[in-house]
Amino acid sequence: MTSLLLSQKAFVRRRLVGPVARFARRPLASPLDGRIVMITGASSGVGEASAKAVAARGGIVLCVARRQTELDRVVGEISAAGGAAHGYACDLTDETATEALIELALAEHGHVDMLVNNAGRSIRRSLEYSYDRLHDFERTMAINYFGPVRLTMGLLPGMRARRFGHVVNIVTWGVQIKAPKFSAYIASKTALDSFARIAGREAWSDNVTFTNLRLSLVRTEMIVATDAYRSMPAKSPEQAARLVVRALEDRPITIGTPIAGLAEVLNVLTPRVMDAIMAASNKRFPDSAAARGGPQPVEQPDAVSRSSEK
Repeated sequence: MTSLLLSQKAFVRRRLVGPVARFARRPLASPLDGRIVMITGASSGVGEASAKAVAARGGIVLCVARRQTELDRVVGEISAAGGAAHGYACDLTDETATEALIELALAEHGHVDMLVNNAGRSIRRSLEYSYDRLHDFERTMAINYFGPVRLTMGLLPGMRARRFGHVVNIVTWGVQIKAPKFSAYIASKTALDSFARIAGREAWSDNVTFTNLRLSLVRTEMIVATDAYRSMPAKSPEQAARLVVRALEDRPITIGTPIAGLAEVLNVLTPRVMDAIMAASNKRFPDSAAARGGPQPVEQPDAVSRSSEK
């Protein structure tokens, strides 16, 4: 019941009270003010932009990524802008390292109010080039599913005990569209999407909620390997970060796009028609040289990409 009331209050705040307050030039304080927010993949891309956006709204950001040098840069820039941030270098595919991260964060801050599972890996490769590459599926599951689940499960008991918490999972509109060439990536994100929906129902009565942010294409360094996506419309990391802030402040169940929503309906109502459309798209946008076994792109392991091949 508490979570339901909070959802209603968030709607009233965003749609009614907030605009009036801005018109009166007395904007409301952000619900993130003073909250401890852990963000993974915070050394670049969506994670970096989200960390800066949360800090600008008064949140205390725990920035997690593998690259210590880039973490130090992001934390330094947030601090220079007057925000509060702390950096934690961690490989989230490493169980021992992740457990140590949870223990250290709780020891230093007492609790974590909110978690943004952003770090991830995307692989765009047709099945015909994947028959001998089972490791593509294993490594996407390692960082896109098992990493976020391990981190969530480590922080969830404290959230439930304190009767407050929110987890945002950066997934993809692909969980609704089911786009060809992304079998490894979309499968891992679909697993996380489903985990969050079930976890949210179990933790609902403890006022711990989950949001699945189903992002469309985002213009990060990791999409440069795919020629087909260079000319397509894409969000900037800052635009994606604004959605992350909305997910944290309003705590909706999902945030998506109308196109993906329509595709999801059509996949149910006219599945064979959608199969034909997706098959045509599959032929129109071939695999890149990297996906076919050519030169590999430079890896940015902490960024969330929509179309990189490795």
